[in-house]
Amino acid sequence: MWESICLTLAATAGNNIGKVLQKKGTLILPPLSFKLKVIRAYAANKAWIIGFLIDICGALLMLRALSQAPVSVIQPVSGCGLAILSVFSHFYLKEVMNVIDWIGITLAGIGTIGVGAGGEEQEASSVSIFQLPWLAFLVALLFVVLNGWLRVYRHQRRAHEMMDYEVVEEIIYGLESGILFGMASVISKMGFVFLEQGFSRMLVPICVSISICCSATGFYYQTQGLKHGRAIVVSTCAAVASIVTGVLAGMLALGEQLPSAPTARFSLLLGWLFIVVGVILLVSSTWLLRHLPLRRFIRINVDRNFSLSRSGSLRLKDSNPTAVIHAATLHHLISSPSKEKA
Repeated sequence: MWESICLTLAATAGNNIGKVLQKKGTLILPPLSFKLKVIRAYAANKAWIIGFLIDICGALLMLRALSQAPVSVIQPVSGCGLAILSVFSHFYLKEVMNVIDWIGITLAGIGTIGVGAGGEEQEASSVSIFQLPWLAFLVALLFVVLNGWLRVYRHQRRAHEMMDYEVVEEIIYGLESGILFGMASVISKMGFVFLEQGFSRMLVPICVSISICCSATGFYYQTQGLKHGRAIVVSTCAAVASIVTGVLAGMLALGEQLPSAPTARFSLLLGWLFIVVGVILLVSSTWLLRHLPLRRFIRINVDRNFSLSRSGSLRLKDSNPTAVIHAATLHHLISSPSKEKA
């Protein structure tokens, strides 16, 4: 189990860090197209190529992890990729992290340990090939409900001539993308379970192909949400929905069960909770820090200390009487025209 968790952490780190390096490389590149000149530009960009290769390696490691462990363990641990990305950005990209970021990283790390300790006693998965159509039907039905809900709110927004997206629309886009991300892992796991049960080997590439389509569609929905709505709402809903979908679908469709031992079950459930809370804190840390009363208190103290230190430094620098007289003269010359006009 611990080997699979380590593979998952390496995979999700590769996916997230690879995408960051690709994004960094595209800053000086034209939009991606099938033109030979554009393809050469991307191939010659070192940052983009390294990021692409790391991303591919991460995807392969994720498939390896799914072939060894239950998806109800792998999917929550994959949510720790955001914590790994935050640490990478802090040390490599020199991005500043706040207190809430570090708390989220700590909770995600503790949750990963709890999932690893509790997942040791999980039983092997067993699935029927007829469960795949039922799973597809349930997901399609859920999307019909969510899209119907989305159309209702769009109609209401147009009727009231509202330009901004409402929070319900942002939540729907986040949920849809997260559900597809979670289903991508479940479908990939199905292929390996079918192989273990003696089905044709062709089911593995078929399931992996369907998984890739689910991930691509999930990125489309997430991009739509980020384009029109607030990133904090869309990203939080997507992260939580991805973890919950992976856990529930793994148990209902793949027959995965909670550990029988009370201690292991408690460790697994607590690990899931810590990872979800840690991911939410990482996604919303900036918003939380901006709206918490503690932030205002810290800011007032910092501004007060800065003003005191600044005034003290000015007194030291302007201790010469000539400099003080010169500053007073300049202030009088600047303010006198306004007084004359008054």
